[in-house]
Amino acid sequence: QVQLVESGGGWVQPGGSLTLACAASGSISRFWAMGWYRQAPGKQRDVVARITNGGTNYAESVKGRFTISRDNAKNTVFLQMNSLNLEDTAVYFCSADPNPGLRYWGQGTQVTVSQ
Repeated sequence: QVQLVESGGGWVQPGGSLTLACAASGSISRFWAMGWYRQAPGKQRDVVARITNGGTNYAESVKGRFTISRDNAKNTVFLQMNSLNLEDTAVYFCSADPNPGLRYWGQGTQVTVSQ
């Protein structure tokens, strides 16, 4: 069983920055992919960023503002979020895919962008 624990969420003003962290139980190098998704109230869960051995990819709405990275030694994936705006408000979930057909989720962390 894989456990993923997110941290780093909170409240920030528009234009601010936050860094989310996702700590995994055990080595993350065994995962085919890891990623960050978000879900705003009343909306579906959408991908924000993913990282694989082949590289990274981002949702169009966050390109140039968000950066996903991984630290295999710490078994942690990060999401650096800059220039946050109101539309970034959501619960952010970490994901880990041991293979393309299986995905584990963290419990989520709230990010609120407001004045």
